[in-house]
Amino acid sequence: MSAPILAVRALEVWRGSIQVLAIPSFTLQPGSVTALIGPNGSGKSTLLQTLASLIEPTAGAICFHGNPLQTRQERYLYRRRVTLVFQESLLFDATVRSNLGAGLKLHDSPRAERAKRVEEAAARFGITHLLDRSARNLSGGEAQRTSLARAFALGPEILFLDEPFSALDPPTREALIDDLARVLRETRTTVVLATHDQLEAMRLADVLAVMHQGRIAQLGGVAEVINHPVDEFVAAFVGMETVLDGMVIACSQGLFTASVGGTHVQALGEEALGAQVRVGVRPENVTLSLFQETCSSALNHFPGTITRIVPKGPYSKVELDCGFFLAALVTARSLEELNLREKSRVIASFKATAVHVLRK
Repeated sequence: MSAPILAVRALEVWRGSIQVLAIPSFTLQPGSVTALIGPNGSGKSTLLQTLASLIEPTAGAICFHGNPLQTRQERYLYRRRVTLVFQESLLFDATVRSNLGAGLKLHDSPRAERAKRVEEAAARFGITHLLDRSARNLSGGEAQRTSLARAFALGPEILFLDEPFSALDPPTREALIDDLARVLRETRTTVVLATHDQLEAMRLADVLAVMHQGRIAQLGGVAEVINHPVDEFVAAFVGMETVLDGMVIACSQGLFTASVGGTHVQALGEEALGAQVRVGVRPENVTLSLFQETCSSALNHFPGTITRIVPKGPYSKVELDCGFFLAALVTARSLEELNLREKSRVIASFKATAVHVLRK
């Protein structure tokens, strides 16, 4: 693994007598996209703005390419090599072209190079036709495309994004996220994204940092955090709604059985007989079928009654009473083909590999 582009040691931010950030360690690898996710007030924006050197830490060190940012001059030079895009587009009352070149002009880039990079950035985000339009006449989506294009025109070593899509309507947000994902693949820019939207984070990031009360509750690859949350808080935030308490009644050859709500759940792992365990299952790992259908190869099968169906875009969350609460995520097509309705009786299935043991 290459040396980190940014590293944090014992970082603390205090506001008066209240500690709002406590990060023992945190690193960014070159070319990575790290999403800071968590509920409102968890410290996402505070951490992002501290990493971007907009907030001075109360204690600890931030090192850029191995060098600590200690003096005002060091922090100034660092800020010239990174850039930040906020939720609201902060554009000058000038043309889109002038806005895209503003940062380059401040960096004393030659006129010809500035013009070339402005054109390239505009093309990346599909706003070439807007270059001579006044920024005052842009829609919300066009303004945010301009903000992102301006950031990429600078060629930053680190790009910080603070809730950049939350003010946009869903179609505009979806299109812009798709374009940003493409640009990130092309440029391999190192990014830190603060967002409360886990789906947005999963589409853009390869590393997730789940924040809670000013601390990083879990840091890891997207699949690791989503499927193997370290505790109940992380599990709830990343959408693992089904969390069950049980007692281990059998364990053999890397597979254990837990008694849960009067039935048995089988899972991979080694647990002691009689141990109290808490296990979780993600809704997309639960399959629903009708009683007359052949069961799948999954080890866990439970008859249940649908208690609620909640639309979630192209999917629906189906909540079940199987003697315990169980949530499943199904496509609109499956919902129609199975004729699923509230009070319908179904069989819910999931594999032993889909069961995750939560540690307290």
